[in-house]
Amino acid sequence: MIKINLLPYHEKEKKENLSRQVFIIAGSFIIFILCLIWIHIWTNASINDLKAQTAEAEKSLVMLNKKIGDIEKYKKDKEELEQKLDIISTLEENRLAPVKMLDDLAMLVPTKDIWLVKITQKDDQLTIEGNGRDNIVVANFMKTIENFEPIKSVDLISAKRIEIAGMTFQNFNFSCLMKKGF
Repeated sequence: MIKINLLPYHEKEKKENLSRQVFIIAGSFIIFILCLIWIHIWTNASINDLKAQTAEAEKSLVMLNKKIGDIEKYKKDKEELEQKLDIISTLEENRLAPVKMLDDLAMLVPTKDIWLVKITQKDDQLTIEGNGRDNIVVANFMKTIENFEPIKSVDLISAKRIEIAGMTFQNFNFSCLMKKGF
């Protein structure tokens, strides 16, 4: 005997399968949406953290640049101060040099034969003007000055006879080239 089941059990299974598939698809879609929302929130949080770190780094950079500027100013001030100290020490070393040179030059002058009238110095040029008893005394004085340590060379600019108080003297003018460092 043939049995025919007229109850729609296949349709019921199909409906259950269809509702199960709709439930799985809807659940998957909801999980996918939730994952996207979570990724979006996590990405925004990471971006905000990176922005905060960038802002903090920029603040640190501004502070460090200010400190570097202060250090550069300090170095510049230190360099200026060292230059000033070098100048002061050089001046201190050379403070007595002209006085000593003039004293040594005065010791070379024969007291009864030569009278110095004027000594001028411009850079490394020294000009000596004076009067001597005669040509021989003036020539010997010129040789003495030429052997003087700070003097490199001596040139006679002029020599002429003059009369002072009824006596005849030799007026002279020397140009001396000084050595470097004196």
